[in-house]
Amino acid sequence: MFCAMGSLLIGMAACGTETTDIDGSSTVFPITEAMVEDWGRSIGGSARLVIGISGTGGGFKKFCNGETDINDASRPIKASEVAKCADAGVEFIELPVAIDGLTVSVNRENDFAECLTVDELHFMWGPEAEGKIDHWNQVRPEWPDQTLRLYGPGADSGTFDYFTETVNGEAQASRGDFTSSERDNVLVQGIAGDRSSLGYFGYSFFVENQDILKMVAIDGGDGCVYPTDESINNGTYSPLSRPLFIYVSKEAWEQQDVKDFISYYVSYDRAELLKELGFVPFPNSVHDLVLDRFERGLTGTIFGGENPIKGTVEEVLSANR
Repeated sequence: MFCAMGSLLIGMAACGTETTDIDGSSTVFPITEAMVEDWGRSIGGSARLVIGISGTGGGFKKFCNGETDINDASRPIKASEVAKCADAGVEFIELPVAIDGLTVSVNRENDFAECLTVDELHFMWGPEAEGKIDHWNQVRPEWPDQTLRLYGPGADSGTFDYFTETVNGEAQASRGDFTSSERDNVLVQGIAGDRSSLGYFGYSFFVENQDILKMVAIDGGDGCVYPTDESINNGTYSPLSRPLFIYVSKEAWEQQDVKDFISYYVSYDRAELLKELGFVPFPNSVHDLVLDRFERGLTGTIFGGENPIKGTVEEVLSANR
């Protein structure tokens, strides 16, 4: 059967010698980890899966060098990464797997920060804020004269890319004086233990830790909205909702064991598992389009590169069948 090394181990004695290497996003990692475990328990296979966490950008570096077979990604592939894959002769199949809402969180003892506008997030996180915006009352005068300490993903994270591009207008544009980590659980623990904290990460990590964190609503221009399954799926939690992806190399796609596993992974039958993990599944119609794309082995990006996402995931998939 399939087994994963490092993150989990399933039936090692029964594993074959082939290895399928997966790396990338810490946000998508729990999905892939759970799919591997569920697959090994219920179906089985004959290859070995090794799962790592290098962040989306770090994962793409390995993937486009041909070092890994599958990359977990919390954003679409960039044009520069497409070029690197092409230079190395790495063809890939791009598959949306779920929807996520970046969740802004504070310490549970924070009794004043209930909602933030996107402009206020920029005021806190923009490059020009470094060394200058360090108290809550600078964000709003009625808030306490209390130190503001920020926590966020590292520069190799797709979550960092998405947040900075959405909030600051350019991917990677951010103040640098914040506590960063590629591992979301480190951020969760930091915010939970710091009364002056604010940070962001994927929705699933808040759901998993909602007993020790406080969620902040976001006003994207139409009023304060909290991230929920419904608001993330219907687009009202804007602009911090985003699709999550896996990228499968064409070479790996040609292996039947990989085909079987990925078909299992992207099936709508896994929707309940995604919900249990705190992610928002796509409608069945989208899962059917994703599965069709995978089964046909359609390569290249329709969500990233020079043409970032315009329209819903279903509209993009339907237009590129």
